[in-house]
Amino acid sequence: MRKIACTLVVSAAAAAAVCADAGTATGLHGVVMRGPTTPICQAGSPCEAPAANVTLVFSHAGADAARTTTTRLGTYRIVLRPGMYSVRALHAGKLGRALAPAQVRVVAGRMRTVDFSIDTGIR
Repeated sequence: MRKIACTLVVSAAAAAAVCADAGTATGLHGVVMRGPTTPICQAGSPCEAPAANVTLVFSHAGADAARTTTTRLGTYRIVLRPGMYSVRALHAGKLGRALAPAQVRVVAGRMRTVDFSIDTGIR
């Protein structure tokens, strides 16, 4: 009887560990904004806007590893393996000059929040 109880306890602990690992994603999420949106920014008036439908390309060790497209609200979410990635926005020339930050670190077992900005070049 005692052997069965130990087996059930061990099995339940193993199942809990497996469930915890299955629910832990590794990657990034956040929002991409573009700005300034007008030549003159005024206090109390937004001077940036969500960068909707922008494709973000994540490269690792010189090769494209994954890509995702922002929502109409500029949000994104992507699952990536741990490591350092270079990031670029496709067709950024239509939206602006550069994506910042241009490099990000993905940490094992964590969904990190990283927000990006695209400089529109409007001055």
